[in-house]
Amino acid sequence: MAQQAGRPQRRAVAARAEKEGVTGLVKAAKEKPGRAKTGIYFASEQSLSYLDGSLPGDFGFDPLGLSDPEGAGGVVSPEWLAYAEVIHARFAMLGAAGCIAPEIMAAKGWIPESTGILWWQSGVIGPAYNGFPYWTDVFSLFFLQVIFMQFAELRRLQDYRKPGSMGEQYFIGLEYIFKGSGDPAYPGGPFFNLFNLGKDEAALADLKLKEIKNGRLAMIAMFGYGAQAVLTGVGPYQNLADHVTSAGSANILSNLVSAVGGN
Repeated sequence: MAQQAGRPQRRAVAARAEKEGVTGLVKAAKEKPGRAKTGIYFASEQSLSYLDGSLPGDFGFDPLGLSDPEGAGGVVSPEWLAYAEVIHARFAMLGAAGCIAPEIMAAKGWIPESTGILWWQSGVIGPAYNGFPYWTDVFSLFFLQVIFMQFAELRRLQDYRKPGSMGEQYFIGLEYIFKGSGDPAYPGGPFFNLFNLGKDEAALADLKLKEIKNGRLAMIAMFGYGAQAVLTGVGPYQNLADHVTSAGSANILSNLVSAVGGN
């Protein structure tokens, strides 16, 4: 893992911290690829002693010390957190696009209005479900998704524990397509890198940085989608249209006031 490889660097950074203080650390950290573009936010001597810039999107931000190897233990290790963030970022990017796309396409007339279901009305959320006629009942569909996702997630967990194993384990003759870099967060290979992107280290590092930045934004967007659904009862596209039409009356403050007032 990148964090494991970076531990000697951490010790060097920690030693330099004693001599130079946090100002010197910030200056040195900004010299790392990617950090110079964005800077260091909420960094401290402690956080910069282990967030050494070896991970994509590492800007020294760790106010709770979650990635501090000195306090690591149990199943939530710094290595697992770094890996889990990348996976959650990818799911969030897919989810954010998938939640808003049907609403936009229905509003533009690109798909029938009946199929432009609001994201929170399309599943098994009791009273929110709008009764859309799927090919089976919504609960059966949900449990089928659980089974398939469990299968995929277990294989992903196996690959995290033993990187590259999915390219060796029999999978109906298709196991060769899962051969890749051996890094579970960035497996690459003929399946996960169809277009052969990131042909050199600099290009790959830039793509990793862009991915994690967009993924973090998507995770915040998904939180926003949920908050908007609770406060306004409409979808994200309609929220945006209302705000553009009347920013003074359709904004976060007015929505909070309406929610508190029960309107």
